[in-house]
Amino acid sequence: MIAIEHLSKRYGGHPAVDDVSFTCAPGTVTGFLGPNGAGKSTTLRVLCGLAAPTRGTATVGGRRYRDLPNPGREVGVLLDAAAQHPGRTGREALTLAATVLGVDRGRVAELLDHVGLDGTAARKRVGAYSLGMRQRLGLAGALLGDPRVLVLDEPANGLDPEGIFWMRGLLRGFADRGGTVLLSSHLLREVEAVADRLVVIAGGRVVAQGAMDELLADTGVRVRARDRAALERALTAAGIGFGPADGDAVIAAADAGAVGEATSRAGVPLLELQPAGGAGLEDLFRSLTSAGPHGPAGGTVGEVRA
Repeated sequence: MIAIEHLSKRYGGHPAVDDVSFTCAPGTVTGFLGPNGAGKSTTLRVLCGLAAPTRGTATVGGRRYRDLPNPGREVGVLLDAAAQHPGRTGREALTLAATVLGVDRGRVAELLDHVGLDGTAARKRVGAYSLGMRQRLGLAGALLGDPRVLVLDEPANGLDPEGIFWMRGLLRGFADRGGTVLLSSHLLREVEAVADRLVVIAGGRVVAQGAMDELLADTGVRVRARDRAALERALTAAGIGFGPADGDAVIAAADAGAVGEATSRAGVPLLELQPAGGAGLEDLFRSLTSAGPHGPAGGTVGEVRA
């Protein structure tokens, strides 16, 4: 179990993460989504003991990462596939990690084969690896200690379509065997294909979280007016978040009644007002994280929950 509770992290006067709370249960893949600079990497760094929180806690099984007796045997981490010694071969890098963790070296060959780094690739120096090969080696390192939790930041970067499909099966299989996966990625379709739950962060705060199917079934309403600028002003004045949809419509993060009242009060006639359910993860993401005059999602940070 991963538990992030009222986590805040400031760098000087800048709040990178502000009162973030969510949990990741065993047997699930949680997609952790947000635009660049939203606070995803900071949250993961605090969780993995690479940064100290200003306030709040981030624990695995009720303990901070740094308090785990042998963290790599409990939590598999891949935050930066490029952070590997370029002068070592893939086999050497994994063998050294096995020695540090106290893992049987026989597991090295098993995992190299599992992630698709055959004998030739295993003998190459990491500096000669493509990004996709480094990702595979990083995933092998994360799995090396046979952990019960995986924390992954953009693990699909550099993978070709076949590699992404392979990774999807790996993560789904890990969770189905009772493992816990926290997956940060900008590849929304891949997250949609593998995740059970979503946590969406924008401006350092959680703007939505819940089961994938519940969130996608309630993505707000699709709204269209002849005067889009007037529509956006009406939504902003009412504190309703919105993001772009196809054509000249917007997806508003509120129910139809609230949107109808806001636009009627502002004297904005509507051409379309209907549920946006089933619009997909991309539309949900845009509606929750698009920057408006009052911050992400037009000022509705923290209001959309499932």
